[in-house]
Amino acid sequence: MGKGKTAARSRRSLYDRETAVGKHGMVVSAHPVATDAGEKILRAGGNAIDAAIAVQFALNVGEPMMTGIGGSGFFMVYHKESGKVKIYDGHSQAPKAAYPSMFLDEKDEVIPFRKRSIQGTAVGIPGILKAMDAALNEYGSKPLADLIEPAAQAAEQGVEINWILKDILTKYEYRLGDHARELFFPNGKAVEEGSFVNHKDLAKTYRILQKQGIKAFYEGEIAEAIISTIKEHGGFMEMSDLKDYKITVDEPVWGTYRGYKIASSNMPSAGGTTVLQILKILEGFDLAKYGPRSWEKYYLFAEAMRIAFSDKIAFAGDPRFDEVPVKGLLNEEYLIGRRDFINWENRNSEVDFGNPWAYDSAKKKEVVRQPYEPERDLSETTHFTVIDRWGNIAACTSTVEHPFGTGIMVKDHGFLLNNELTDFDAVPGGLNEVQPDKRPVSCKSPSIIFKDNKPIFTLGSPGGPTIVGSVFQTIANIIDFGMDMKEAIEEPRIFGSTSPLIGWEAGIDMNSKGTLEAMGFEFGDAPFPIGNVQGIQINEDGTLFGAADSSREGKAVGID
Repeated sequence: MGKGKTAARSRRSLYDRETAVGKHGMVVSAHPVATDAGEKILRAGGNAIDAAIAVQFALNVGEPMMTGIGGSGFFMVYHKESGKVKIYDGHSQAPKAAYPSMFLDEKDEVIPFRKRSIQGTAVGIPGILKAMDAALNEYGSKPLADLIEPAAQAAEQGVEINWILKDILTKYEYRLGDHARELFFPNGKAVEEGSFVNHKDLAKTYRILQKQGIKAFYEGEIAEAIISTIKEHGGFMEMSDLKDYKITVDEPVWGTYRGYKIASSNMPSAGGTTVLQILKILEGFDLAKYGPRSWEKYYLFAEAMRIAFSDKIAFAGDPRFDEVPVKGLLNEEYLIGRRDFINWENRNSEVDFGNPWAYDSAKKKEVVRQPYEPERDLSETTHFTVIDRWGNIAACTSTVEHPFGTGIMVKDHGFLLNNELTDFDAVPGGLNEVQPDKRPVSCKSPSIIFKDNKPIFTLGSPGGPTIVGSVFQTIANIIDFGMDMKEAIEEPRIFGSTSPLIGWEAGIDMNSKGTLEAMGFEFGDAPFPIGNVQGIQINEDGTLFGAADSSREGKAVGID
């Protein structure tokens, strides 16, 4: 067989794994072991909430560098019968001993990110388990033990090392602590792609959770191991921090775009608000007439991101501690004024944060500018989504933050601890400064899009700040350019925050890239994957089309 036919068959095989059609359910995640766990629960009569919880436990086995029970997540549920959308906010939280200047050295200078992100002081109180437990108690139908079982079996049997994990081990070996190195660097050499790793310590932890419930993580044997491990690494979290941790059940932030209604994550995740800001800025332009790879589209995307991120960095925070001007940020009159920065001539150097306080009753707080640290943009996360036969939707973005989190693995328990406290501002004084019991700002953006009050698709992405870019661009690709979910996910993306630098994926139009460079934008030397979108589209006939992003080993499975 010729190389061309072999390559074509290989692409077909990947497409078949990454997409699926189903009449009575759909599971999409970034790892086959996790998708298979969710499928098993749906086929056993479980609902979307049950299946999504099974997916999360399995992702800790398949993608331990991206997510896990030592991290956090925003677990979004659409309950078909009531029509309600809720977000079970299991975001990480600072321990009681945290303080505003904890990331400054003795000279009041910011401790370099690489150093501060792999210490015990970077660990936030993990919340994903309590978020899932709350969702299960309200809407689930299966016992927790049944939902953990597929992941526990996978951990005991071992999971194959894929190219994603191998690549991250090569790039981020420095982030791994001693216990993690024992697992991934046996005999001092990194595990090879295609080899199997037995997660026996994680399996033991899962068996404890099956018998004792989530409480064991926050008060029992597992909690004691967490605190002991953190203190060995210089942290100051206490047992009382774990025991006292409480999630919130939040209303999503709502917005509209060209007649569609969008529900996304609310503060302390700034992701949803920023996605909605960008889309409302873009609503003032007829994107469809320019084409998906035109310089005009890329220019509008780049400037809209710069405008919205200027606001995000200045005005996002934990609403339990400060009034956050979300109403002002999404006020249409305010956004019309922000749109005026787009001049069609160049990268507008005047772009800066605005004054949403003028459109909001929230109490104004000082804006404290932070140093630019490129490594903070490299966070790793995952997203997964499930729809069941009854029309319920669960969409979750979860994380341990940067690759392998802090790299600190809980001794004898096999899971990594997050470094989410580094999402706080290092320089105190603003809305996102460190405070005890406070949650840092996130960009997670699990989203559900409605037309005529019916959900028509759901999606989300990992990637730190690039989450926002991945989510809004996929939405625009579907609504403005008429793409299906898979086409919209695979359309090459760009990303920019407040700096002139634009990250880009292979496949963007090179002539358009050159036009933007002539307008003052700077592009990175090489393309790289931006985000990893997982999504499900609900067709008019009720069938489901699921699609996983090709930048990881994603898998979609439909239930007929």
